Amino acid sequence: MRNKVFRELLLSWHERDNDRTLPWKEEKDPYKIWLSEIILQQTRAEQGLPYYLRFIRHYPNVQLLATAADQEVFKLWEGLGYYSRCRNLLHTARTIVNEFQGIFPGNYKDLLKLKGIGPYTAAAISSFAFNEAQPVIDGNVYRVLARYHSDETPYDSSEGKKHFGKLAKEAFDADRPAAYNQAIMDFGATICTPKNPKCDSCPLESNCMAKAKDTVLLLPIKSKRLAVKTRHFHYWLLREDNRLFIRQRTEKDIWQSLHELYLVESENYFYDEQIKKQLGNEAIRPIYTTKQRLTHQLIISNFYQLTITKQAASTFTKGHWITKEEIKNYAFPKTIVSFLREINYF
Repeated sequence: MRNKVFRELLLSWHERDNDRTLPWKEEKDPYKIWLSEIILQQTRAEQGLPYYLRFIRHYPNVQLLATAADQEVFKLWEGLGYYSRCRNLLHTARTIVNEFQGIFPGNYKDLLKLKGIGPYTAAAISSFAFNEAQPVIDGNVYRVLARYHSDETPYDSSEGKKHFGKLAKEAFDADRPAAYNQAIMDFGATICTPKNPKCDSCPLESNCMAKAKDTVLLLPIKSKRLAVKTRHFHYWLLREDNRLFIRQRTEKDIWQSLHELYLVESENYFYDEQIKKQLGNEAIRPIYTTKQRLTHQLIISNFYQLTITKQAASTFTKGHWITKEEIKNYAFPKTIVSFLREINYF
């Protein structure tokens, strides 16, 4: 009975009061739905919106995305972060074109076989594009269900994921899968928010057990504390006449495939032997410092600059030299872009 009330109130709110307007809502094209879902992974809708519009403008269909050059796509993605999403985007676009004749699989099970598409994204595509009865389950859904039922099961444990998966299926409206999934996603994003939830305007308030117990802000429960590793990056803007030195990050690490300045990673010192040879005994301080928090890492970046001779430049070989005008052709991590803008390099 509680699930029936939940469904009816949620869908009634969606039909009458949900005024969240986004270009991918009500979309039936699986390509556009997929693109929006990949962009929105670990990204707020407001931040992802301009990226979505730019991608649709440059690549209005999967065929054009599949044939695009990697660096061109990375440049368009620049600043959005979590670049493994972009690599998976290209891989899957090419798989769909080369192995599926440019046609997206029409069901949840086959969508899951594509790189970068997990249960949530597969459920979103299959329900919105193909009206398949698959409930979406993400942070919004965990939060709404945990509060509605006042459920203190940790959602990030194996047991918790199964438990909330069961709750999600019980609450799901299989007759209106697209409308239900859109409703619960928007409801979690606009009403039942992590902080400052709008309980006074919530249609579920009188049936919400967390509201009755005054535990709304305590739910959902997360059992695991995230271990964060701190890394110290020392970047050098090496200049030789009108050129600067850059290298591509090819290692299986953060920002793979993007370009960066000359890097020394160390907690204890800010230059290596190659830089030390250029400096001699000259003391040098960073001209810019920034911190960037990733999911499992805190990156502390210090930036320095050094002008060297053409002969010295020839010794820096693990990368290449580009002119100031050519920099627009390469994709960089957000922290590099912020530095270059700070010193008015663009």
